[in-house]
Amino acid sequence: MCTYLNRRGQVIRVGVGTPRQTQIPPLELPRYGAERLSGIRCIATHLKPEPPNEAALTSMALQRLDALVMLNITGTGFQRRGGGATGYVKEAYLAHLTPQDAHALITTPASFTQHKSNLPYTSWSVSPPMSLDMLTQQDFMNLVEGLETEFRREFVAQEVDADHDRVLIVGVMTEDITPQQFQDTLEELGRLVDTAGGEVLQIMQQKRSRIHPQTVVGEGKVQEIAIAAQTLGTNLIVFDRDLSPAQVRNLESQIGVRVVDRTEVILDIFAQRAQSRAGKLQVELAQLEYMLPRLAGRGQAMSRLGGGIGTRGPGETKLETERRAIGRRIARLQQEVNQLQAHRERLRQRRQHQEIPSVAIVGYTNAGKSTLLNTLTNAEVYTADQLFATLDPTTRRLVVPHGETDEPQEILVTDTVGFIHELPTSLMDAFRATLEEVTEADALLHLVDLSHPAWLSHIRSVREILAQMPVTPGPALVVFNKIDDVDSKNLVLAQEEFPLAVFISANQRLGLETLRQRLGQLVEYAAFH
Repeated sequence: MCTYLNRRGQVIRVGVGTPRQTQIPPLELPRYGAERLSGIRCIATHLKPEPPNEAALTSMALQRLDALVMLNITGTGFQRRGGGATGYVKEAYLAHLTPQDAHALITTPASFTQHKSNLPYTSWSVSPPMSLDMLTQQDFMNLVEGLETEFRREFVAQEVDADHDRVLIVGVMTEDITPQQFQDTLEELGRLVDTAGGEVLQIMQQKRSRIHPQTVVGEGKVQEIAIAAQTLGTNLIVFDRDLSPAQVRNLESQIGVRVVDRTEVILDIFAQRAQSRAGKLQVELAQLEYMLPRLAGRGQAMSRLGGGIGTRGPGETKLETERRAIGRRIARLQQEVNQLQAHRERLRQRRQHQEIPSVAIVGYTNAGKSTLLNTLTNAEVYTADQLFATLDPTTRRLVVPHGETDEPQEILVTDTVGFIHELPTSLMDAFRATLEEVTEADALLHLVDLSHPAWLSHIRSVREILAQMPVTPGPALVVFNKIDDVDSKNLVLAQEEFPLAVFISANQRLGLETLRQRLGQLVEYAAFH
């Protein structure tokens, strides 16, 4: 049996079972920072004369308990007295968490055994067996105050800004990806979090043959994540893959911290970056389509009957009401996106009527597409060393040599939204009006950041996305950017793999005349094919 008490000595919970079986769910625990304990102690009974085991101590760490007291009841002391069963305490153990720098803790007696668990950021002290009288002489409040003083000394308390997420990233490596691809994915996710305005405090990894259907990672790793989150003061967990609504629900209930997946981070970036009405429209549509199947995981608030006019249908819950409201909003947004699509189609037909060739710049996010457009056409598109710096397509006129005669020819160059590995389907659907600038262009300029270690993988990802488009895009010219920041090994490899490519530095204005010549040849080739 386990009894949980607060610091006023009031019993707040009683459970039958081990400390692991009866532990308080994270969402029901009081909020506390990395420098504090939870204000709860657990007194547990045990029938074997042994100290707390690893499972009980891990449970103490997960709940960040003030202390765990294990009372070993002798097995031979039970006897009937007035119809009840009684026994006596043979020995007791006192356990509590300690800072990593445990030797600095003066409140723990030297006779306590210091343990460092196999979980990160966690260590604890366990007393030798003591009598009940010795246990009752312990000054618990003095112990707790000493512990929290040491925690404050070791961990610098940082207040969490509502607009600044402190993030723990979780990556799961399965057999279908290589170690290098896995590391590239985690690095990219870290950049996505940074672009979204979060601060990555820690990256945790697990290698599995297959994804756990309930929690993605194993039970032990979930415990590690929960302990790391409370120790680091994390307020957001980001997984490197898409999560189902049930997985998010299970993880949040066990960790006690908000959990999101990679797609939600990308959607958040898009919401921040969208400037035009068209961009905001498409981002909202993508967010609602993502949210709709996940409403069931939003807690008890969605399962109560709605309150207010229009929400009290016959047995209708708030969940059903909100689902219908979102469905109506999605229908309206899709109608507006269709109108936007039709408007852009009219603009394209007008340009085609004027017989001006068009080239769309495509490429992985942060390849330098907007910088290239600005350099070639003196446009003033926003640029930054961030993922998805711009979302809205921008079209500018550019004069290039025409074929063999080298006579000036005017073409239209369009900067498009950047691609990314496994671009979420909801974004593909919502941004179809924008992506049609790619499919309707006469030719493509595929820009590649050659300075990025995963440039070959980026090329494959862009080509996969282009292959998924309903209309086959025109011919493409591969252009390698940022050659001023590339070692000779990668430069030689790119020249061997793509002998017809152009090598430039948009920032340093290198190779631009060659690029103009090749663009003139590209649109001429596209006109005859």
